Amino acid sequence: MPKDNTAFNFSKANYKEIKSELNMIQWIRYWTKDKSALNESDSPDARFDMRTQAALLIAAAALIVRADRYHPADRAGRAAAANLAETDPMFWVNHAQAAITENSQRTVPTNKARNVVMFLGDGMSISTITAARILFGQRKHATGEESQMSFETFPSTGLVKTYCVNSQIPDSACTATSYLCGVKTNHGMLGINAAVPRRDCLGGRNTANQVESIAEWALADGRDAGIVTTTRVTHASPAGTFAKSADRNWETDADVEAANYNTTACPDIAHQLIHMHPGNRFKVILGGGRRVFLPTNVTDQEGVAGRRTDGRNLIEEWVQDKVDREVSHNFIWNREELLNISNNLPEYLLGLFESNHLMYNLEANNETEPTLAELTETAIKMLSRNEKGFFLFVEGGRIDHAHHDNYAHLALDETLEMEKAVSVAIKMLSEEDSLVVVTADHAHVMAFNGYSPRGHDILGPSNDVDEDDVPYMTLSYTNGPGFRPHVNRTRPDVTAEPTFNTLRWRSHVDVPLDSETHGGDDVAVFAWGSHHSLFVGAYEQSHIPHRMAYAACIGPGQHACNGAAHIGHSPLVLALLTAVVATWSVRQT
Repeated sequence: MPKDNTAFNFSKANYKEIKSELNMIQWIRYWTKDKSALNESDSPDARFDMRTQAALLIAAAALIVRADRYHPADRAGRAAAANLAETDPMFWVNHAQAAITENSQRTVPTNKARNVVMFLGDGMSISTITAARILFGQRKHATGEESQMSFETFPSTGLVKTYCVNSQIPDSACTATSYLCGVKTNHGMLGINAAVPRRDCLGGRNTANQVESIAEWALADGRDAGIVTTTRVTHASPAGTFAKSADRNWETDADVEAANYNTTACPDIAHQLIHMHPGNRFKVILGGGRRVFLPTNVTDQEGVAGRRTDGRNLIEEWVQDKVDREVSHNFIWNREELLNISNNLPEYLLGLFESNHLMYNLEANNETEPTLAELTETAIKMLSRNEKGFFLFVEGGRIDHAHHDNYAHLALDETLEMEKAVSVAIKMLSEEDSLVVVTADHAHVMAFNGYSPRGHDILGPSNDVDEDDVPYMTLSYTNGPGFRPHVNRTRPDVTAEPTFNTLRWRSHVDVPLDSETHGGDDVAVFAWGSHHSLFVGAYEQSHIPHRMAYAACIGPGQHACNGAAHIGHSPLVLALLTAVVATWSVRQT
């Protein structure tokens, strides 16, 4: 038995070491006055020291029982409930029963979806949705966790698998081909099947290897189509509606030539949008990217030079095409022009509001830069004039860019900007003959950490600290440019940085990279309107356009207009189909 005043570490993490050094039974027997546990030669000081250590051991044992190392106790306790009603069990019972009543009384509209609007939050992982929801509530002075964004109220929710044919974790090009064309393909390719390797120009131009998008299916049915994005309109996600390109980066002629191809064999993506089907039939094109349509010797309205080396001004060529076709048209470049034109809409509208991507909402000039909600409203007004209906693709594209730079605040705000656009859309459309689908192309590696109390600032540090008593953020990343070197094996205190919590302050990361990577997680799908129940379940991302087309009665495959019921919601139909298949099988044997 130790007789000196050795200091023992009674932390939860090394309890096993404590136990190996001390005989717990002997100490506890002594503490309960069982003198047989001690040697007769032990001095009074030793006995006092043994009593002290026994007390510490018992306290440590109590701590271990109270909170194990996997589920630590609160550092400073928890505040009382912000909403006292939540302390009553009936609050939660009634909350659940009300939801059951609402869901059980809700019917699934089964009319043809004349109008289909697909919202794509680029990089909007499930953790992004959760954190944005909390910020959504906290901006309204609520705790936030209980809040709901507009699309979270949609009646049907699912999960989709985002991998590419040749990649475990996807990019925005192969996913665009998946959720817009219904076919999975290789990393970095648009509108081309996986039989073609990336950057194979000639293979990509072979029509046998090209796939159609749901925008093309809509146009073939006499409906209108359009795109809205906060990125360049030739960027991977919006380009999935119209482009056939073996490389997503071939946005200009210069990009194609840099890959040792010519644009006669391999038209660049900007050229395809202006001059080739289906892009040249889109009634509305709103986003960024003026530079890919202008030659290097021409500057745009804000003084930025173009990037085309072929001397062609594709904006002027778009205008000339509409003149030749004798259709009304407008090219616009700022918010004022957008708002003014809403009262006198042309047949065709091209709006390019930045040379590159649109600015982040929190950094934008509100006098010149329209919001995603304003762009969406104008697009729906444009397309709603077609009695047959329309397909509209709307992308909140800068969620992805903010995540790549470890800008958590900007990523969440861009998510909330898309939420506003969704709210606008469902107010303008009827649930009976329209379908709205909200999803993401891929995840990101933003982590939601710690054991903070309810209502804790989602953009602030966790209520916890690391083993060196250094704060860490509630939202951080597993990799990216936000890495800080450790000093003496200790993480730096990021909350002490002069730029802490400014818009372009980067959250801390584990693995240093120039750009944060995508994540391989499944992403969520939310559906509202006609045939929304088709989107329940866990399935391949490539199912999405086929399910939208089923509801809209366009494109190849099964259509709701053919009288087919939703198999998942009709046991009778399922039984009948089973019987028919069984009968057919017997006849074949």
